[in-house]
Parts: sequence; C-alpha cells; structure tokens
Amino acid sequence: MKKLLLASAATALVAGAAQAEDVKLGVILGFTGPIESLTPPHMAAGAELAMEEVTASGKFMGGSSVTSVRADSTCVDAAAATAAAERLITAEGVKGIMGADCSGVTGGAVLANVAVPNGMVMISPPSATSPGLTNAEDNGLFFRTAPSDARQSAVMSEILMEGGVKSVAVTYTNNDYGKGMADAFKAEFEAAGGEVTIVAAHEDGKADYTAEVGALASAGGDVLVVAGYVDQGGAGIVRGALDTGAFDTFHFPDGMIGSNLTANFGSDIDGSTGQVPGTDSPPVRPLSPKWSATSSTSPRPTPAKAMTPPPF
Repeated sequence: MKKLLLASAATALVAGAAQAEDVKLGVILGFTGPIESLTPPHMAAGAELAMEEVTASGKFMGGSSVTSVRADSTCVDAAAATAAAERLITAEGVKGIMGADCSGVTGGAVLANVAVPNGMVMISPPSATSPGLTNAEDNGLFFRTAPSDARQSAVMSEILMEGGVKSVAVTYTNNDYGKGMADAFKAEFEAAGGEVTIVAAHEDGKADYTAEVGALASAGGDVLVVAGYVDQGGAGIVRGALDTGAFDTFHFPDGMIGSNLTANFGSDIDGSTGQVPGTDSPPVRPLSPKWSATSSTSPRPTPAKAMTPPPF
C-alpha cells in the first residue's frame, strides 16, 4: 500500500510538472506620448508576433502558451511608467517584461524602481538607447536589442561625412535620450573634422517652435540633425524649419524614423537621411513575410548594415 501511494504521488508530480500553463509577459511601451505611432504597430506587435509563434509551436514548457499584457509607459512620465510596471508584476503576475522603451522611463523608473527590487528580467526594444543605460545597476536583469547611442552617433557621423556634409546644427529633445545622443554625436562629428554650429534643446508638447528654429537658422549648417520624436517636438521643429525656409535637408536618428515622418512631410524632406538599428541576417529574413501576413503596417527599416540611411 505504501509503495502504491508513493507511486501515485510521483505520478501526480510528473503530471503537474508537465501541465501546460499560461505564461504572461508584460509589454510596457509608450502607447501614448511622443512615439505612439511606433509603439502599437511596430514594437508591441513585433513582440506579440513572437509570443504567438512560441505558443503555436507547442514546444514551450510542455505546450504552455505565452500571452501579452500591455501597459503604458507614456515614454516620458516616470511616475506613470513605474505604476504601470508595478501593476504588471503585482496584479497581472507577469514572468518577464518587454520594455520599457524610452531611455528615461526605462532606467530611472522601470528598471530602478520596479525590475531590480522585484528581481524581474526586462528587455527593451530599439528605443532605450541612452549610453547611460550601459552601466546602469541592473543586477544582471536588464537587456536591450539595440546598440546604445554612443554607437549610433558614430554611425551617424560616418553617414554625414561620407555624404559630404561639413557642418550641422543639432536640436535634441530635452531628456536622457536626446541629451545623450546630442553629446555623443557632437564629439564624434567634431573628431571626424566636421563643424557643429549649435547644439540646442527643445521641449516636447509646444504648439510653436519659432524661437527654436530661429536660433538654429542663425547658427546655420548644411544639415539640421533632429534628435527628437516623430510624434512630438521633433516633428514641430521640422515643420517650422520647412515653413520658414531655415533648413530643407535633415538627418534623423531612430526616434524620428516612423511612418508618420513620411506621412507628415512627404517629398518636403527628399534628400534627407537617417538611421535605425537593423539587420538582414539569415535568422531575421523569414520574419518579413510573416509580418506582412499578420500586420497591416510595414515594419520599420531593417537595413543591411548595423545602421544605414533609409531613403526619404
């Protein structure tokens, strides 16, 4: 009888270990805010496509499913991002976090205030690119899929120099992402022999950027580098520069690359350049047709080099 009970208990344990379950992963991104046109159709949908593939394979943890629980980081509001991340862990019971996105809310809010204290692994998509995150105290819990802006700035400098650009004006969104990008780029471009005529911050959420554009125009330059957001102040700067004739050629880092850039400015920015992290390595190539079959949007550019200028 004792052997029978032991055998029954062992069988129950094995059955319990093999039993499929629903594993929740948090997806915390800026569903509202300055990159909201990039978040649902690109970053969130890409992560959720991967979850669907894992679930459909039936090979994960004895056939367990993986489902997404979305939360809004806002991209810029640290308090909102912290609260959203805490909800994912305490109320939703997620086992990992995809996100956050923008550098400021990623490091200073979600990572420091929520992930590290709770021992939660998080991996950020190609938006949390501040060089400061490289050395963040993360207890081995933080990863990201894009190189830091220290690398992006070096590539950006190479693109502009190869294009014959000798002088640039730089405007950046006044946060960790923009400041880190502007500082790193200025150092790289000047080291390569280029001239940076001005480095000026702009605030998001303004209705009028006349003063900022005026200062950039006074400094001059062959190209205006806009280290901002496509759904916020970066777009306002570009519109102001075009309307006043201050600049007609721009260079756009990754925060400006999205469908709304060409939708808003079309042929007005012909001849401009930019870069995003990307690859066409063999493991990635099959994803394009899968994306096209499940999404009504086009994926963000994934150039052959680590970063190359997409056409505008």
